Amino acid sequence: VLVYRLMQYTMLDVLSKEYGNEKANECFRKAGYLAGTEFAENVLDLKTDFNLFLANLQKKLKELKIGILRMEDFNETTGEIIFTISEDLDCSGLPVTDETVCYYDEGFIAGILEKYTGKKYKVREIDCWANGDRICRFRGTVE
Repeated sequence: VLVYRLMQYTMLDVLSKEYGNEKANECFRKAGYLAGTEFAENVLDLKTDFNLFLANLQKKLKELKIGILRMEDFNETTGEIIFTISEDLDCSGLPVTDETVCYYDEGFIAGILEKYTGKKYKVREIDCWANGDRICRFRGTVE
């Protein structure tokens, strides 16, 4: 975890200094999105019903020590979904910095949701460990 975070946060720092925070964050979302689509295609069964898909996703994320995923809410009509991730690889245990930091996770979740549903998702973190929330919470909306 230490080496992964060292790579992640130094890369984000370099990109932020070169291109500004917004562009750097967007680059991390795009990288996460690519990873999420590849993860979904190569690790998950995309042909199952939603409940089994979610159970398999939870199992894989936990097995791979990426985090413990829980779905808090899902609106079948709009497709809006709210997830929490605890023991998050990206930020669990970080000091409180009063900022959200899980841009890569936003893209990762969006990529997985798009591959499963066939719909473009925008995912944003609404609560973050680094904000003092002690859990990361994400809202996904269909674009």
